[in-house]
Amino acid sequence: MKKITLLISCKDKPGIIANVTDFISKNKGNITYVDQHVDTEQDVFFMRLECEFKNLDSKSFTLRFENNLSKPFALTWEIYTHNETLPKMAVFVSKYDHCLYDILGRYKSQELKVNIPFIISNHDILKPIADSFKIPFYHIPVTKTIKVEAEKMQLRLLKQHNVDFIVLARYMQIITGKLIEQFPNNIINIHHSFLPAFVGAKPYHSAFKRGVKIIGATSHYVTEDLDAGPIIEQDVARVSHTFNIKDLIAKGRDLEKIVLANAIKQHLNRKVMVNNNKTIIFS
Repeated sequence: MKKITLLISCKDKPGIIANVTDFISKNKGNITYVDQHVDTEQDVFFMRLECEFKNLDSKSFTLRFENNLSKPFALTWEIYTHNETLPKMAVFVSKYDHCLYDILGRYKSQELKVNIPFIISNHDILKPIADSFKIPFYHIPVTKTIKVEAEKMQLRLLKQHNVDFIVLARYMQIITGKLIEQFPNNIINIHHSFLPAFVGAKPYHSAFKRGVKIIGATSHYVTEDLDAGPIIEQDVARVSHTFNIKDLIAKGRDLEKIVLANAIKQHLNRKVMVNNNKTIIFS
């Protein structure tokens, strides 16, 4: 049994759902999941389907879909075939280890169904963690004077290993446009949700001084607008005057781990569609 996932978007118009589901049926497919959303402000239709086929010629199916549906309805669409080849996910880190430990634990238990060909860091502090999970670790220092060369080294590794997407597990460096354009909507970042109110190196200290009552974490795709890319996942937790700075940091790191892991899962399961700088997250 072959399985596919279809992601479809176009200008909203009557008959899209009926025509797509009828096409799947006529091609002897069984729809196991279907969901749709209409952005009424922009008049854009979004749809996600999961289908099963006893026999599927992917090239022939793609051609027929293009001619019979994509062109008449002016669809933007992607098709993903479920197979035994796992996506390749590179992990970028700096000095913080909480997200890295969480990702590698979920990877080891096969909760995250990916291959991790390597970990890149601008410091060598977290190398023992990579070694303990038997994952190659590349220390690529980044400074103003060698940033361009460092990025070239990163790109060579990513290309050499045919990496599908990148996770910034608290990688404390700005990603430039050259890397972003190679992985559009395929670089996932995580940070606290105090931005833009509490910027700088010590946001929890600033938030503590203001007596915040809620903290959170945000995971998003990376764009050239720093920390302003399409949001994939967010979560919050209430705090009180009884929390000290260490409590806030610990709670914030717990949120970061969970939010990042959920964002990775959404991405892996092809449940995210990006529309301008917003996302549609299907259930």
